[in-house]
Amino acid sequence: MLKLWRRSVSFLVGVVSVFGVPPTLLPGLNIYAGYAYTDARVTEDNTPTVGNQLYNTPENAFNLWTSYEIQKGSMQGLGFGVGFFFVGDRQGDLENTFKVPSYVTNDAAIFYKRGQLRTQINFKNLFNVDYFEAVRDDLRVFPGQPFTVQGTISWEF
Repeated sequence: MLKLWRRSVSFLVGVVSVFGVPPTLLPGLNIYAGYAYTDARVTEDNTPTVGNQLYNTPENAFNLWTSYEIQKGSMQGLGFGVGFFFVGDRQGDLENTFKVPSYVTNDAAIFYKRGQLRTQINFKNLFNVDYFEAVRDDLRVFPGQPFTVQGTISWEF
């Protein structure tokens, strides 16, 4: 039987839950999922915005990331990962005069780990989705990154 572990943290404006699969399912396999429900509203103010949602704060956000690292043999230390990130629609300003649409992006990675050395190539926004990452008001709407390839080399002490 598969048992999931769960951690929840409560905040003033929402609840964040993280679910994962125990590492004994398959050595080298990691699965991470996160969900956030945020009800961020103006509760007191001197303007008519009481009850409005805060700008740039989605009610729902979800992510899933899976990676696998080969544990034995000549390819030991080689790994792959894939995941997606969902951000729900959100208000564009405090007056709630417009909404910024929801989006889904997909990322992937390939890495190699040997001793203290780790090399990795990340592929962000795999399908080059056009989306808005942040918004402040109707004059400051910031687009998300297009398809990006990022390489890293690290040494663990």
